[in-house]
Amino acid sequence: MTVPQAQDGAPRPLAVVVLAAGQGTRMRSATPKVLHQISGRTLIGHVLTTARELSPEHVVVVVRHERDAVVAAVTDAMPGLTVVDQDEIPGTGRAVELAVAALPGGFDGDVAVLSGDVPLLDPATVGALLAQHRASSAAATLLTAALADATGYGRVVRGGDGLVDRIVEQADATPEERLIGEANSGTYVFAASALRTALPRIGSSNAQGERYLTDVVSILRAEGLPVAATVVDDPMTVAGVNDRVQLAEAERVLNARIVRAHQLAGVTVRDPQTTWIDVDVTIGRDSELLPGTQLRGATTIGEHAVVGPNTRLTDCEVGDLAVVSRSEATLAVIGTSASVGPFAYLRPGTVLGAAGKIGTFVETKNTVIGKGSKVPHLSYVGDAEIGEGTNLGASTITANYDGVRKHRTRIGSRVHTGVHNSLVAPVEIGDDATIGAGAVVRKDVPPGALAISVAPQRNVEDWAQRAAERTEPGA
Repeated sequence: MTVPQAQDGAPRPLAVVVLAAGQGTRMRSATPKVLHQISGRTLIGHVLTTARELSPEHVVVVVRHERDAVVAAVTDAMPGLTVVDQDEIPGTGRAVELAVAALPGGFDGDVAVLSGDVPLLDPATVGALLAQHRASSAAATLLTAALADATGYGRVVRGGDGLVDRIVEQADATPEERLIGEANSGTYVFAASALRTALPRIGSSNAQGERYLTDVVSILRAEGLPVAATVVDDPMTVAGVNDRVQLAEAERVLNARIVRAHQLAGVTVRDPQTTWIDVDVTIGRDSELLPGTQLRGATTIGEHAVVGPNTRLTDCEVGDLAVVSRSEATLAVIGTSASVGPFAYLRPGTVLGAAGKIGTFVETKNTVIGKGSKVPHLSYVGDAEIGEGTNLGASTITANYDGVRKHRTRIGSRVHTGVHNSLVAPVEIGDDATIGAGAVVRKDVPPGALAISVAPQRNVEDWAQRAAERTEPGA
């Protein structure tokens, strides 16, 4: 997105500070709160994505609890950002003071402060806040929310001129102040010079004994500097995640936004409430998602494809006109006009060629299946290569593991296997070969050959009568 310009037209540098030092005890989890995921991305990953879209010169993340895990995640999500450790002094004011100190000494632009546990805050909303801040020449601009019940949030106290006078935390608010419905969201833009001046003056004489960043507002106002605020349209945009209930609610809201965006882009979603799509999924026009579909990770779906019902694809590629029904696949490629399912399981490394088929109760792994080849039902095909136009009969198994190592099976083009075949790897089946029903293939089969390994049938006459006599009492 385009970063708003200053009034004189010159670009104003931007730094983004992301607060991620909180302990998150209400999550009741060994995983740091900001590393919990919704829609395929960590909470702080969503925040960093928003930060990146603002094209800042600097991004600073403040960490403390479970520091190493959080640092590993944020540096992977955004290489080159700056990590700052919060010290023993508690409070958001102290966290931002340390972050600002990590900026270059000559930085004199704007500082946006975001919370690492507010995943629904989008670049457009922060961009609009930044534009208002620069247009009004305010020392600080807050993003606020109008709530029917603002319990737990800091209240925004405005003066007669409509500007913000102060923010009062819930624990320190008077009964009258607690009736205020405008809540602080924890999202701010500050002029860097004004912020540097105010931060050292924050005290800790409050109910929590912390240095609140919100106190900067009253400090700036005491200096006669303007503090503006804008009310967000949808309060969920600035909702923080503090427990598993809020985590689920945030994902529900984000998923609804994602589904709607795909619908507006030309995708048919039969039941949005049971369809889950991660943020990095792409879907082509005129494709159709049936109820119970989950598209996870970096899955891509082509045009005119049909996926579902009750299907989960994770990091998969699905070609145009393909059909995937009641199946699960991970790290698999499904070609143009191919079909999968129902009740198929595609494990990593599966590549199904154009017009190919993986059918009912078939499991594949690390296998390349050529154009037009079919594995219709009741089969396991692992560590294999299959040519074009081949058909594997029901209950064909590639026995790829000898107890120590995995081995590959190579099956040529236009091969036909019978029912209940076991292909004991390593083994190669030549083009145009045929395997008889029930065969166990332990040696290579030449092209065009017929392989059989079934013993001659032997019928035991009167078997039923003899069996009955053996089971009679006293026999």
